[in-house]
Amino acid sequence: MTPRQVVDYMMEKDYFSQFLGIKIIDIKESYSLIEMTITQQMLNGLGTVHGGVTFAFADSAFAFSSNNKGDAAVALSVTINFTKAGREGDVLRAESKLVNETRKTALYDINITNQNDELVAKFVGTVYKIGKKVTEL
Repeated sequence: MTPRQVVDYMMEKDYFSQFLGIKIIDIKESYSLIEMTITQQMLNGLGTVHGGVTFAFADSAFAFSSNNKGDAAVALSVTINFTKAGREGDVLRAESKLVNETRKTALYDINITNQNDELVAKFVGTVYKIGKKVTEL
């Protein structure tokens, strides 16, 4: 399967990413670019995007990039820094790139930006390769 076919397979079963309205923009080996529009239901009590929504969005980009070679990988460790508040109507993009890879782990860098190309959050994640194919799960 190509990286795009793997992500399409994953997305078909990823009901949470579908619920968030995530759109796949670009997929390459160990890379993903996704997009999502902030809706009213994604806001917290301060009128900004809930941090959990931003985290979940970044986590989806992370999953699509780290699994798209067909070998299943799961999050081992992640950190996120929120740098700018998102607002209703903002269009966010998450770009996930491979930084380093070993036989059992891989490190990814994910930037979340808004429609003005301003950094909204920085997410860094490490995956553990579980030794199975995505299609076996």
